[in-house]
Amino acid sequence: MTHYGMAVPAALLLVSLSIPSAGQTTDDTAASNYVAPGQTPVQVTAPALPAGQKQLTQEELADIMMARKDYREAAFSYKRLVDENPRNAIYWNKLGIALHQQSELSSALKFYQQAVKVNPHYADAQNNIGTIWYQRKKFGKAIRAYQRAIKLRNDMAVLYSNLGYAYFGEKKYEESIGAFRQALALDPQLFEHGSSRAGSVLQDRSVSDRGRFYFLLAKSFAEAGNFERSLIYLRKAKEEGFASLNEVKSDPSFSAMLKLSETQEILAPKANDPTLH
Repeated sequence: MTHYGMAVPAALLLVSLSIPSAGQTTDDTAASNYVAPGQTPVQVTAPALPAGQKQLTQEELADIMMARKDYREAAFSYKRLVDENPRNAIYWNKLGIALHQQSELSSALKFYQQAVKVNPHYADAQNNIGTIWYQRKKFGKAIRAYQRAIKLRNDMAVLYSNLGYAYFGEKKYEESIGAFRQALALDPQLFEHGSSRAGSVLQDRSVSDRGRFYFLLAKSFAEAGNFERSLIYLRKAKEEGFASLNEVKSDPSFSAMLKLSETQEILAPKANDPTLH
């Protein structure tokens, strides 16, 4: 997967969420004949199982391929599914993800957009459109896509987190903090989550200014009253050489943390370190 900027961590995460029912409009056949250049479709069938055991569906097999990072084979399986079920937005979205993971961003965007055409209320695909724009550093377009997704599903922490990253990329730091604060209110463990097997929502955590990014995360955790996590990210900001770390002393968000010995230790300048003087 191609990344832009420095990753925090370096991963395009696939987040597992409950999946809504498919939409009910007609499909756009422009994407229906996709085969990756130089590739031959792979016929995948479920293996025979002992009597009494449930046979895996084609979608379950494709999801397993995704979990194994066999993105090419997964794409062929999802392609067959959309051919057979052109009104199923979930399959279009998953086909997009399989191509996205192969860095085929134009094709992935086309399939996400098709998923939205099939089901205009499908927040997952709308989010993934935003992720395409984020990776292309079109942060304004990413922000608008994430905002549309949030209008559809305002209970998904990952959408607010993605919005926070996009605001950060646009250097709208206060808006970024607000989005991260909302994400953490919905899921305090959001930044500890990893990727998932049968996910339908992508999250790109790549940023270019890691020091400032860590500082903003520390501020978000401080405002949420989670001083332990705030200290972790303050240390990371210091390690990255964030030049404005002394803002902790005057920022009201950190006022309750100033008396902590750990905070004072972080703010104490190292020998020959001019950034904290």
